[in-house]
Amino acid sequence: MDDGDREALLAHTVSIDFAQGQIFHEPGDPIDQIYFIEHGVVSAVAVLQDGRTVETVMVGCEGVAGGLAAAVPQVAFTRNVAQMNGAARRIEAGRLRQLVNDRPAIRAVISAYLAALQSELEQSAACNALHRAEQRLAKWLLRCHDRVDGAAFNLTQEYMASMLGSQRTTVNEAAQSLQKSRAITYSRGRITVTDRAALERAACECYRAADVFRLRL
Repeated sequence: MDDGDREALLAHTVSIDFAQGQIFHEPGDPIDQIYFIEHGVVSAVAVLQDGRTVETVMVGCEGVAGGLAAAVPQVAFTRNVAQMNGAARRIEAGRLRQLVNDRPAIRAVISAYLAALQSELEQSAACNALHRAEQRLAKWLLRCHDRVDGAAFNLTQEYMASMLGSQRTTVNEAAQSLQKSRAITYSRGRITVTDRAALERAACECYRAADVFRLRL
């Protein structure tokens, strides 16, 4: 976007801070507010009837939480929850829809992002069905690492299992394997990426194939 379009968008936003665990939308909620993430990580999480959850989309500084409502009014299909502390620019969904209609450059950027998000979802379907837990955990940690400042972040095994749709024991075994390869260290819910190259070698091909963070709009 050029400066004029960017300023037109920012003029209707409010800066907010959010904490790990904060929920932006629950399934079935009208998406009245849309969040442009400045730093931190927000996950879209599918919630099953038995209470189990699995991450469907990860959003960081490259993306938007609730972006589907930028085109037409929408209700949330998933829970949007902060994975890590961060900050965002919040805008009323109706106001963003008006800007999208009035300003082609904003519409083009939002459309390109949503198209990339769709390709990520399609790749994830194959990844979850075919790739080993260690590969998927490495990919997920890389995507977190891309979106945070520094090499360390707080993530419990229970939380990682929930995001990956795996048993806690499975995630524990995968994390231990990554520790043995010296890609990460993990202690008391805090993960540190110690060898980025080793973590990339452990990850499946999906990290590079569908990582929205690498999209250049």
